[in-house]
Amino acid sequence: MALGLIGLFLQAYGWQALALDHAAIHGWLAGDDLYGYHSPDLRLGTSLPPIAAALMAPLTALPAPAAAWLLALAGTAALVLALIVLAGPVARRYRRPRGPVVLVAAALALVAEPVRATLGLGHLDLLLFGLITADVVALRRAALARRRDAWWPRPDSARPPRGRSDRLRHIWSTGAWGGVGIGVATALAVGPALFIVYLVVIRRWRAAATATVTAVSLTLAALVIAPDATATWFGTVLTQVDRSGPVGDPANQSLAGLLARLYDSTSTPVLVWLSFAVLLLAVGLIRARAAHADGDEIAAFTLVGLTGAAAAPVATTHRLIWMLPAVLILVDAAARMRVTPRRPRRFAGLGYAVGALATYLLLIAPPQWTVGWNAYAFAVIVLMNALPWRPAVVPANPVVRRPVAPVRVPAIPGPRGS
Repeated sequence: MALGLIGLFLQAYGWQALALDHAAIHGWLAGDDLYGYHSPDLRLGTSLPPIAAALMAPLTALPAPAAAWLLALAGTAALVLALIVLAGPVARRYRRPRGPVVLVAAALALVAEPVRATLGLGHLDLLLFGLITADVVALRRAALARRRDAWWPRPDSARPPRGRSDRLRHIWSTGAWGGVGIGVATALAVGPALFIVYLVVIRRWRAAATATVTAVSLTLAALVIAPDATATWFGTVLTQVDRSGPVGDPANQSLAGLLARLYDSTSTPVLVWLSFAVLLLAVGLIRARAAHADGDEIAAFTLVGLTGAAAAPVATTHRLIWMLPAVLILVDAAARMRVTPRRPRRFAGLGYAVGALATYLLLIAPPQWTVGWNAYAFAVIVLMNALPWRPAVVPANPVVRRPVAPVRVPAIPGPRGS
């Protein structure tokens, strides 16, 4: 079934993005300028960073259809692994078998427009999604290690591990590898750099440093491998936000695209966009920090992903992948309100359930029905401002025994979810 759907997506979308990147990289390997190539029909050029182009270079040895299938299968595998991380804890919390829940979630996600567009066009967004989700696991394990050390301090915990297997076990159990996934994703695309900012905001200094070092190392590797292409990318391509199409194109569902269409222009009003984009970034990061403090790291990452899509200059449908975990969070929030005995209301959680259903119906609808009236743009902005989080889903801070103090009610309560 999955293979049949992938084949339908590839046929419907025609792997257009991969064909453009494939031709540009093929000419680059032959000695041409990587960013000098433009497609003969749409006159568009590739916007891949040089390190991403270098990693995709082996695909040029294959015909474009075979390369599209290989990239689609890799993206599907990354999606399934990410859903194990995202949906697995939800299934365990409601005492459901994880395997069937993950399979159902994967089947529902596979027909959503961000996944359809990513697989059909040949983009890397599902691989980036998997890399970033891997750091959710790292932060979880780091939080659990801090809790364990707070409750059961061991005398030998300060002793460095001996042997390769002990070091690997120590790195895995403590989440010391946190930040590597975000760093690789940032090197392959600029957008995930917002997750490094989020790590700084929540004061995960080690993970932020690891992500930064990883991204910088890969960028320096690209500079060594292809100095001219790297200089061109940083000098001109990085600022050409309309390289893959006009900002005002209906396919661009970011705030910049929405404003450009409201002003009936091919470009966005820069000062207006910057003002609202900074506001969105502030709200998104504040809400993500609050979700992290309440223990819901998945909601925090989802809020950062939605914020990046809303504030970016260009966010076509394949970049809206973080709407999928938002649907999962809404479903879980509705179920939690339904089963919590402290909420005896008859229609408890109905609002979250309706929100989840409406968002999912929007995701599975054909894009030509939705992009014309900016449905994705408004949905992303609403979700990043109203998405709930689930307190104490995954403890984010170590538990320390302290004397019980009177509870103080803040004068300005912070944003919370269900």
